[in-house]
Amino acid sequence: MSTILVNTLTGTTTAGSIAVTGEGNSTTTNLQQGLTKAFIIAESDATDIGSFNISGTTDNGTGDYTYNLTNNMNDNKAVVNANCSQNNDAVAYNNSRATDDYHIKLEENGSAVDRRVSSAAHGDLA
Repeated sequence: MSTILVNTLTGTTTAGSIAVTGEGNSTTTNLQQGLTKAFIIAESDATDIGSFNISGTTDNGTGDYTYNLTNNMNDNKAVVNANCSQNNDAVAYNNSRATDDYHIKLEENGSAVDRRVSSAAHGDLA
């Protein structure tokens, strides 16, 4: 087994684009496209307990949170995934389309609830 130690990877054709051969050697994935661009784990009062590319959080009311991005997304087409803990019946969903933040709402049986939330944004950074 060999170990490669590097600080920077740069594509030869396009600096920010590196193809990675997938399982079975039959497909490739763009490394840059496959990376999570932002994530957060936050308490029910919007307190950040772990994050990446999140500059701040706003508690907009019960079950309603906005997460501000340190580095903006390129456009408003980012895919945001979210889930909440403490109750399997609660659902989380992205409630906005912006480049500088994303907005999560939590509901249980149609009513807003406060829960710990985990979310991640995928897409192109500006």
